[in-house]
Amino acid sequence: METAVVVKIGGSLMDRAGAVVDEIIDAGRPALIVPGGGGFADAVRALDPPSTPAHWMAISAMEAYGWYLSSFGLHPTGDLVVPDRPSVLLPYTLMRARDPLPHSWEITSDTIAAWVAGELGIPLVMVKSVDGLTKDGTFVSEVFEPYACEEVDLSLLSYLFEHHIWAKIVNGRSAGRLAALLREERVVCTRVHPSI
Repeated sequence: METAVVVKIGGSLMDRAGAVVDEIIDAGRPALIVPGGGGFADAVRALDPPSTPAHWMAISAMEAYGWYLSSFGLHPTGDLVVPDRPSVLLPYTLMRARDPLPHSWEITSDTIAAWVAGELGIPLVMVKSVDGLTKDGTFVSEVFEPYACEEVDLSLLSYLFEHHIWAKIVNGRSAGRLAALLREERVVCTRVHPSI
């Protein structure tokens, strides 16, 4: 069996969620999907509560998006285990019990997905609405050190390097690209190498 992966589906892909889930299922690789927050999290930002209520409200937003993703045929789970089939993590109860990350908008579902991958010891695939990461306005195919960029939250790259988590960032709006990446085919994406 191919190595299981954590797949973070960005909230910006809510309008394409069914197609993204289909690619994950069609690839035939065990995957634990971590949902973004999407419009649900945007509503939390608009309310602008203090950091701790905002943190738990945003994780509740991830849970709502997770239930939406489950409607496309994913098994919903609250368990932090390496999956044997494509499943979607409903993170609220788990995160309340473990509370592993600071309560800050510098940490979003991106770094939460990295934490999940680190806890399980498996790679991370981040599905976004962009081809990958940029540096100084230019697309980069490989990252060998952390830096600040617009495509992911401010904590993600530092977290990946600190915890030695391998990751790829891929465009979920390019039909077939995610499925090809999950089948280990060469595609346009950014690869994060926390150690060489």
